[in-house]
Amino acid sequence: MSNVDWQGKHVTVAGLGVSGIPAARVLHGLGAVVTVVNDGDDERSRAQAAELEAQGIAVRLGDGDTLPESTELIVTAPGWKPGKPLFAAAAEAGVPVWGDVELAWRLRGQDGREPAPWLAVTGTNGKTTTVRMLASILEAAGLRTAAVGNIGVSLLDAVLGEEAYDVLAVELSSYQLHWAPSLRAHSAAVLNLAPDHLDWHGSMEAYAADKGRIYEGNRIACVYNAADPATEDLVREADVEEGCRAIGFTLGTPGPSQLGVVDGILVDRAFVQNRQKQAQELAEVADVNPPAPHNIANALAAAALARAYGVAPAAVRDGLRNFRPDPHRIEHVADVAGVAYVDDSKATNTHAAEASLAAYDSIVWIAGGLAKGATFDELVTGCAKRLRGVVLMGADRALIREALARHAPEVPVVDLDRTDTGAMSEAVREAARLARPGDTVLMAPACASMDMFVNYNKRGEAFADAVRARAAESV
Repeated sequence: MSNVDWQGKHVTVAGLGVSGIPAARVLHGLGAVVTVVNDGDDERSRAQAAELEAQGIAVRLGDGDTLPESTELIVTAPGWKPGKPLFAAAAEAGVPVWGDVELAWRLRGQDGREPAPWLAVTGTNGKTTTVRMLASILEAAGLRTAAVGNIGVSLLDAVLGEEAYDVLAVELSSYQLHWAPSLRAHSAAVLNLAPDHLDWHGSMEAYAADKGRIYEGNRIACVYNAADPATEDLVREADVEEGCRAIGFTLGTPGPSQLGVVDGILVDRAFVQNRQKQAQELAEVADVNPPAPHNIANALAAAALARAYGVAPAAVRDGLRNFRPDPHRIEHVADVAGVAYVDDSKATNTHAAEASLAAYDSIVWIAGGLAKGATFDELVTGCAKRLRGVVLMGADRALIREALARHAPEVPVVDLDRTDTGAMSEAVREAARLARPGDTVLMAPACASMDMFVNYNKRGEAFADAVRARAAESV
């Protein structure tokens, strides 16, 4: 759409916050008549509303369900559930609903520049790490890029800012994909699929379908996880451009049109001249930080997208070597008395915790928090042989304790009957008591953090602080 198309267009922006406020300002700057609606009416919301109103943008607080008169388009924050009355009213009135990703996609090329292609990533776990790995690889190739979307630079800033990018590494959540009907990526990857956010989507089928939207209209490559058939199913169901290829990644020896691992080497049998008989060495497993199995899978997915864009093998290697993971993602904190302490507070669901637990041989596991409707039998069954002991904390710890009693009754369990933030120090003390030299104390909660902490970052910081305090005591 050009600037002319927005002049006088009545747009309702649903939600104040990290996506709603920039969207409102951008649309107002394009000449649209903007009204922001918001469920909350607290002090912070009123302050945000006052800033927008000073710029000529109307704001309705405490009224997020009513469709304003004359609305021609809704741009919604990604977290607003599809079942809200506002969207039902929009459907009845024939008003389209976009998310901030859809808006950014539509506004590409607004300044007359050639729009940068998008290399897009989604999945239940590993999105942020993979996108940051991809951006590091693209930078190593000398390309102007950024990690954007559900991470780092906002997409609206990326497509409308002064920086001219060659290509964008885009992280997309299932929420964002739900509200992005016209998105068409250069290439895209679904890393994995496991039950998550089902309260928002309504079913696993709906959740998977929204994840699968990332493949729609792909031009070059649909990257899937060979160990997760559901991701390949999404590729089969996608309507892509003629010539777009299905590219798998695997932790084993790759077949044709796959990337995989051979004798500690990441290799490419997809983007080579004779993929039936040849493989291109990309990097060593030791170049991946950390070289845990799930992180090697992330690296292969990032490499596949980069290779789809034409990046040379040496840049894949250099980009992976340069990459440093974000805090609280399987992060080694310290070694104390021969025991390693690892913070994976980002493991907020069972699928993420399963990957983290698989990376170590003998573990004292710190777990618990808000289960979000999850069950833990499969997780406990898979990791039981690795557990030296378990320390439980948080509101839904009983669900994990009961699964342990069913499937790992011989494993010692410490149940901390407290949900205050100080419980973390006690959890670390109890874990240290259970651990033996050579063990790993792993905080991979398999649960959300909001029962005790503001977010998973604060939970991870509490763990790291408790570990460092213990290290200081042992000196």
